[in-house]
Amino acid sequence: MAGRIPQQFIDELVNRVDIVDVIDARVPLRKAGRDYVARCPFHEEKSPSFTVSPAKQFYHCFGCGAHGTVLSFLMNYEHMEFLEAVRELAAKAGMELPQSASHGGNDGPSHQPLYAILEQAAEFFRQQLRAHPQAIAYLKQRGLTGATAAEFAIGFAPPGWDNLLQALGKTPGEQARLLEAGLVIKKDRNGYYDRFRNRVMFPIRDRRGRVIAFGGRVLDQNDTPKYLNSPETPVFHKGKELYGLFEAQKALRHLDRVLVVEGYMDVVALAQHDVRYAVATLGTATTTDHIERLFRLTPEIIFCFDGDRAGRDAARRALETLLPAMREGRNARFLFLPEGEDPDSLIRKTDKHHFEEEIAQSVSFSTFFYENLTRQADISSIEGRARLVELARPGLSKLSAGVLKHMMMIRLAELSQLGTDVVARSLGMPSPRTGSGKAAQTGAQRPGTAARRRPNKTPVRAGIELLLNTPRLAAAAGQAKRWENLDIPGLTLFIGLLELLQAHPHLHSGAILERWRGTPEGHYLAEMAKWEPLLPEESLELEFRGVVQWLDTELAKQRHDQLNAKWQREGLTPSEREEFLELQRSYTATGGAAPH
Repeated sequence: MAGRIPQQFIDELVNRVDIVDVIDARVPLRKAGRDYVARCPFHEEKSPSFTVSPAKQFYHCFGCGAHGTVLSFLMNYEHMEFLEAVRELAAKAGMELPQSASHGGNDGPSHQPLYAILEQAAEFFRQQLRAHPQAIAYLKQRGLTGATAAEFAIGFAPPGWDNLLQALGKTPGEQARLLEAGLVIKKDRNGYYDRFRNRVMFPIRDRRGRVIAFGGRVLDQNDTPKYLNSPETPVFHKGKELYGLFEAQKALRHLDRVLVVEGYMDVVALAQHDVRYAVATLGTATTTDHIERLFRLTPEIIFCFDGDRAGRDAARRALETLLPAMREGRNARFLFLPEGEDPDSLIRKTDKHHFEEEIAQSVSFSTFFYENLTRQADISSIEGRARLVELARPGLSKLSAGVLKHMMMIRLAELSQLGTDVVARSLGMPSPRTGSGKAAQTGAQRPGTAARRRPNKTPVRAGIELLLNTPRLAAAAGQAKRWENLDIPGLTLFIGLLELLQAHPHLHSGAILERWRGTPEGHYLAEMAKWEPLLPEESLELEFRGVVQWLDTELAKQRHDQLNAKWQREGLTPSEREEFLELQRSYTATGGAAPH
């Protein structure tokens, strides 16, 4: 949730800032009844389906499903971390951030010296580049301009064992920080020596532009290893970071797609030729963290590999990692370059136009998935088609349920020449053709219907929706703790929401959602915040009182059953007997059958 920031501060912040003002400053809105609308900033569309509710302080797109609070919008649109979004809104509202949150949030104040020493090292390497003509000559030979080298802050680690150590490690404390930052290595006995020597240096930046690590490339092709990366440190985790992502986001506010390549020079060379959406993994295969991070920024990821066998093997490993993350609205493609070429060499031989023509010929996720399987099974035979179905099982089982998975199963049915129901049964999965109504078959709904239709809505869910969308109703419920021993799904959340709003009646929907940020209940509430009540406002209280009455009836049933069991077991006191008979009379009065 809010981490180091007091919840009271978050409540006050989201109540002071108007979500309409924040979004309208970035995405022009127009009034439409009680709400505001625009074309969604998170996906391409021709007509507006993005709605902002000033009453709820909540946004929702009926097209792609994006939704959230004012903090969520800044995090998704501006690619901010939670603490950054809080800082941004606090500055807008004229609020001073609490002392506990003013020194880096999740990074913690102890990491600031690491960022400082890494930045000093980056500056040292930049200065050394200017002082070493052989390094400049190498970059020129690779076709880089001074402007590109400056943008990516490229530097040079000179030959020698202790150049950086002598410059930045004069005291034991500084030497300890250099070691913690991965810039020096401890000797077997006493002392340290530089990790990077005689290498072109590429600073690796986090999403805020802070230097967190380095990659170093040799000048001489005969030296090994060709690339050397910083080790894992408190501020650098190579399985989560991507080289060039900060520069790509700085150059392009919105990333329509991201090209994942293998080398730092690939990223830099592509950027110089105005292909500004390339990033590179850091000496590791693409991880789930990489993929999820990229899909939060862009709807399409293109994986770029060499066209040889090693490239194909790497692509298959990327496909395996990609499978659990794929669903409708997310696209992935695989680009295989001509043998002997990498993005750096190809872009220098051609130009942006020809390189992007190569991208246009890349293979879609679904095509690559089945191409790999059909290479292992001869689908011209019955046995081969049966094997294809078995080979597809592990991959399809990793896909999230939804339209994409259904379409992948339909394609498998076509390739295996089986009916879709037969394929589904053999895989132990629901048939792609099952479902009720046209919307269930296509996976689509008319904009707005998803937020209004709530089949099989329980009274507790109805109560949560009503409270979330009309918080003032909490005053009509009375003491919520009377229901806490009822065993009803969702009741704990309903009681928690009710008690929150009775204690803080000024909270709107957006502030409520911030209370549950980062929890499973928060996701559940955010989905319900999309709902728009069709009843007039004066009828909402009657509906809510109906929920309260239903819960009180369930409570009476529970008490009746407890007394009935005690009567059978040991008898009742006079007062308990009177209570039991009164409960039976209430059942009769309401037309119910009295339990016995």
